[in-house]
Amino acid sequence: MEMNYVWKDRKRIIFGLPWTFTRYYLTGEKLIIDTGFFSRREEEIRLYRILDITLKRPLNQRLWGLGTVHLCTADKTTPEVDVRRVKNSREFKELLSDLVEKERTEKRIAGREYMSTDDGGFDMMDDDMM
Repeated sequence: MEMNYVWKDRKRIIFGLPWTFTRYYLTGEKLIIDTGFFSRREEEIRLYRILDITLKRPLNQRLWGLGTVHLCTADKTTPEVDVRRVKNSREFKELLSDLVEKERTEKRIAGREYMSTDDGGFDMMDDDMM
């Protein structure tokens, strides 16, 4: 099955070159992080589960036009994710933010908040219930 990617890039290392085995793919519904060469791992994060997006651009990344986008999610297996050292990181962050809001609105999650539970997980509560 062919996916329609809105954005894709690779993690970059020295001189901003993509010489790593980490690939990032963004569709209208999910972010996919594919890592590894011999043994590969694919992590999938549904966009509506992303709670917070932060752009980090330390000097060594800015010199090469890179940045890292840090995500806080409501995903139990991946509560925090870094999309590391990607080109055009500010544009990626804005695109991701817009897609997250669109997904949350379409799934009618826009008016809800995630509340922490005793076991460290998250429950969704409507604003009317508070």
